[in-house]
Amino acid sequence: MQYSKLCFTFILLTISFKAPFTRSENLSCSSYDLTSLTNFSSFIDNGLDWNTSDSNCCTWIGVTCDNSSVTSKRVVRLELGSRRLKGRISESLAGLDQLRILNLSQNFLHGHLPAILFHLQNLEIIDTSNNDFAGPIPGGSNLSSIRYIDISGNGFIGSVDATLCESSSYIHTINLGNNYFTGEVPANFGRCSSLQQLFLNDNQLSGSFSESLWQLRNLRILHLQHNLVSGPLNDEIGKLSNLVELDISSNRFSGILPDAFERLEKLENFFAGSNNFSGHLPKSLVNSPYIIFLNLNNNTLNGAINLNCSAMVRLTSVDLGSNNFHGPLPDVISSCQRLTHLNLARNNLGGEVPFAFKNLQALRFLSLSNTSLVNISSALATLQHCRNLTSLILSLNFHDEQMPRNVNFHFRNLRALVIPYCELRGSIPTWLSGSQMLQLLDLSWNRLSGTIPFWLHEFNYLFYMDLSNNSFTGEIPESLTELQGLNNMNTSAERDSLGFPLFWSGADGSRFKYKGIWGFRPTLDLSYNNLTGPLWPGLGNLKELHVLKLKENHLSGVIPDSFSGMINLEVLDLSYNDLSGEIPLSMEKLSFLSKFSVAYNQLQGDIPAGGQFLTFPPSSFEGNEGLHGRQPTPFQPQQAPHGAQLADEEMTIIGLQFGLGVTFGFLYTVTLCFASGWVFAKTR
Repeated sequence: MQYSKLCFTFILLTISFKAPFTRSENLSCSSYDLTSLTNFSSFIDNGLDWNTSDSNCCTWIGVTCDNSSVTSKRVVRLELGSRRLKGRISESLAGLDQLRILNLSQNFLHGHLPAILFHLQNLEIIDTSNNDFAGPIPGGSNLSSIRYIDISGNGFIGSVDATLCESSSYIHTINLGNNYFTGEVPANFGRCSSLQQLFLNDNQLSGSFSESLWQLRNLRILHLQHNLVSGPLNDEIGKLSNLVELDISSNRFSGILPDAFERLEKLENFFAGSNNFSGHLPKSLVNSPYIIFLNLNNNTLNGAINLNCSAMVRLTSVDLGSNNFHGPLPDVISSCQRLTHLNLARNNLGGEVPFAFKNLQALRFLSLSNTSLVNISSALATLQHCRNLTSLILSLNFHDEQMPRNVNFHFRNLRALVIPYCELRGSIPTWLSGSQMLQLLDLSWNRLSGTIPFWLHEFNYLFYMDLSNNSFTGEIPESLTELQGLNNMNTSAERDSLGFPLFWSGADGSRFKYKGIWGFRPTLDLSYNNLTGPLWPGLGNLKELHVLKLKENHLSGVIPDSFSGMINLEVLDLSYNDLSGEIPLSMEKLSFLSKFSVAYNQLQGDIPAGGQFLTFPPSSFEGNEGLHGRQPTPFQPQQAPHGAQLADEEMTIIGLQFGLGVTFGFLYTVTLCFASGWVFAKTR
């Protein structure tokens, strides 16, 4: 009997406890929140898949509620990132007065951000990055709970408003990068004492380095790159003792670098490239045991490269290219056992590659372009011992030397070999056939002769080959029609990141930067040689080829009808050869073809009138008396001597010899991981 009473009591207690929870679970969202979200949806043109007839907005996609109210659930999170939303932001969102997280990033939203959004007292995270918002940021913000703000990647204008963080003692991240902000960095940023990450990069900020920033003692990441900030960087930088990453590259800073790095005991990444810094490397910098990434590319720094690798035990990447450093290549660099990236291009160095460089076993990317090096045989004999080397850039060195041939060099992991503008003599060496992983090969603007080796087709990943402006003879090897990297999408997709940016430069002075091999268009350039023989029909199998340049050779025969198989072709230059026959009508199918020339051949018949051929100028066909359908220009321009001019309208990679500096591509991946942490779990 006593046991029955206990059971009955337990059941009653269970029911009494369950009742309020059941009522809570059945609560729908607040009528205020429902109205706010419904109005918000009415301003969105597409991409928002909400059933607004359902009065419980807590079930809508991207909406999260809590049970803080005894009468209804309140919306606390609105997360609609990467949903391809189009439209404007309604002021009705301000009705979500319990909102903690607002994420509208990676959409196509436009217009102004409502000022009232910046007065939500419970808002902790706001991320509207990578949209098309414009106009100024509303002033007088009052976000007392805010911890994270990211409005980067939009079209905001006006001055930077530091009140975004003044009202909150919790804020740790502000990202205003990639907008159009002007004016100086405001002095009252110093009041944001809790700030840990500040991104002001890629704007139009000017003035000098704001002294208020020295007050941000908790700051870990500061990005000011790609602005117009000028003046010196003084010793006060040492006050930012918690700084881990500092990027002030691509500004107008000048003067000497401060000798204050011994106080920056947490600084791992320092980027100050593309400024006007001068003088020697500071002693405290070249002895820093904390630096991992160092980029001072494109300044006017001078003196010797005196890195103390015994002290810089964490050093991984060094870019000192495009400065005025002088002397021989320093042996001391060989002691940097962790070094994976090294760019010393375009300096006043010289001599031979030190034999001690063979100890750089971790080295993957090396650029020594335009440094007056001598003895290419010795250089290659040494660097072959760097077993992890994947990219080797040696442009504008070894003037008029002989390409080493009867040797047995081993570069088994090499992905990119770039040695143009050296006037090297000899032929393409057989030891290169062992570099089966090669993807990019540039030996242009030398004096190489002989035939083009048939075994080049054995490079299954080769998709960019420039042998132009040499003296090669014989036929185009028919085996090149079997290049897997140019006719197989799967193999051509397996392209590595270089680590150094590469540059294409056009004849019009335009420059294009790519952060890896994958940025280059698949290319076969054999222009300005003495090649003879036919155009092989099998070239039409190169479906992944984008650029084919055979200009100024002695090629003969017809243009194969199969050329229409190069479905991705953008540039085709067959000018200044001895080609005959007609232009195949099937080439009208090449819908991506934007630059085309068959000028100064012996072609006949009608010029195709369909497809892209309607867009090509008469100069593309001049010098062929038998062509009809478009009147060639009457004048006969004087033909330049063989090999004496740059390939005119198309891109060449002459920027390679000027160094591959600025910033290592993969570092920005690390940076973005810091900059894009809107996820709630990452911001606590």
